[in-house]
Amino acid sequence: MALLHFCHSIPQSFLSPSSRLLSPKPIRLPLRNRFSFSVAAMASPSKKVLVPIANGTEPLEAVITIDVLRRAGADVTVASVEKQLCIDAGHGVKIVADALVSDCQDTVFDLIALPGGMPGATNLKNCGVLESIMKKQAADGRLYAAVCASPAVALGSWGLLKGLKATCYPSFMEQLTSSATAVESRVQLDGNVVTSRGPGTTMEFAVALVEQLYGKEKANEVSGPLVMCSNHGDEYTITELNPMEWKFSNGPQILVPIADGSEEMEAVITIDILRRAKANVVVASVGDNLEILASRKVKLVADMLLDEAARLSYDLIVLPGGLGGAQAFANSEKLVNLLKKQMEAKGPYGAICASPALVLEPNGLLKGKKATAFPAMCNKLSDRSFIENRVVVDGNLVTSRGPGTTMEFALAIVEKFFGRQKALELAKVMVFVR
Repeated sequence: MALLHFCHSIPQSFLSPSSRLLSPKPIRLPLRNRFSFSVAAMASPSKKVLVPIANGTEPLEAVITIDVLRRAGADVTVASVEKQLCIDAGHGVKIVADALVSDCQDTVFDLIALPGGMPGATNLKNCGVLESIMKKQAADGRLYAAVCASPAVALGSWGLLKGLKATCYPSFMEQLTSSATAVESRVQLDGNVVTSRGPGTTMEFAVALVEQLYGKEKANEVSGPLVMCSNHGDEYTITELNPMEWKFSNGPQILVPIADGSEEMEAVITIDILRRAKANVVVASVGDNLEILASRKVKLVADMLLDEAARLSYDLIVLPGGLGGAQAFANSEKLVNLLKKQMEAKGPYGAICASPALVLEPNGLLKGKKATAFPAMCNKLSDRSFIENRVVVDGNLVTSRGPGTTMEFALAIVEKFFGRQKALELAKVMVFVR
């Protein structure tokens, strides 16, 4: 699948009284056809959303925003402001856009949401086509949003925050004060503008966007399965049993497999945070191609194929979730064998969401271990005594629940390799904890 193809949905409207007077005799439709027409007439169109991306975009912020909005049913177009579809996001993550931003000039969007990251925010600001699209969006009174550096660097520079309360990444707050009333909220709504602070607030930001587009009920429906934490900003905790030291000689060297159907938030958050901690992360495609189509149709590009990656040794192998991705992992004899060798050597390994239940459990990789998984998958675990915990570390195994626990999951890995202090410093830099 190359580009995401989409069509404009035109809502049906009732005839005005004057037009009814000019109508001929009513046409009697069969009951079945009349029912079909009434359903079509009442159906609400999909909300159209634009998420522009650039070289240097913070991948975690882009992917979370796209993923959560698509979960709500939004028709999200990921548009590159570069000359090509594939962009080099931050932390070595490659994302393939659906379209170039120049292809989106004539489309009306219900929302335009800018991820942050540097120099990504600057690259967005310097795109003349995007600037004109954003200014028209504001002039037409439609919703627009930005996170991290982009409220100050892009929206503020374009004059789109005048007289409004807004927030941004802490180190850009001084710049923001020249173009908006700067506040320190994790997510700030003022008029038609939503702003947020950084990687650690992006899931809250994305859910807030769902609420603006679809209402509180839909936002709750979407946020529930994400397994988000209820105490945003508080220091995270992990549950650890049978503590052991996770050793590494140079790196550490970490393998993150991905496949068609992998949960993109879980994959990208894990890769992003581990690379921030200076781990050597190898992203390996379990399929035949480097490019994979993740569960919410985000296109990611791996560093290498699993066949090549399998020749290396790793201090940790960690699996993202996503139903299709977990099934692909389970069907990969090469990956399962790598995991079994890792376990036999008492090397660290881990999984999140569907992968503990669909990959580790059936292959004996949870034997004698306490673990957790995505709530709907926990019935597949033979030992369910610790499933309510957000992150469980049992010796050389780490498991977690879902997209909303992935930051804690990745930080737990950082903590095991580098210590609690390093993990907390990273969590604060990402504005995940206060």
